[in-house]
Amino acid sequence: MYDLTGFQRDLLYVVGGSDDPHGLAIKDDLEDYYDKEIHHGRLYPNLDTLVDKGLIEKSKKDRRTNIYKLTQRGQREIEARRNWEQEYLEQDAPTA
Repeated sequence: MYDLTGFQRDLLYVVGGSDDPHGLAIKDDLEDYYDKEIHHGRLYPNLDTLVDKGLIEKSKKDRRTNIYKLTQRGQREIEARRNWEQEYLEQDAPTA
């Protein structure tokens, strides 16, 4: 996951935390988090990059709507990232 941008990592977490979200649902979640508009020209190319890297799957819901799902590899990457972050958080934790 080290080679992803922060935005791509955020996309991965949003997709992983939702039940087969479509692009506009992902966009809405990110706009809530970033508190600003996310343009389609930023969203969809980054989703496609995550598909190309094998971290998420894209499938058709209907003629106009794609849905996204975290792959097993994507889930492993999130878990590895959480473990790595936790190592550093534990180092900084105050002892009682």
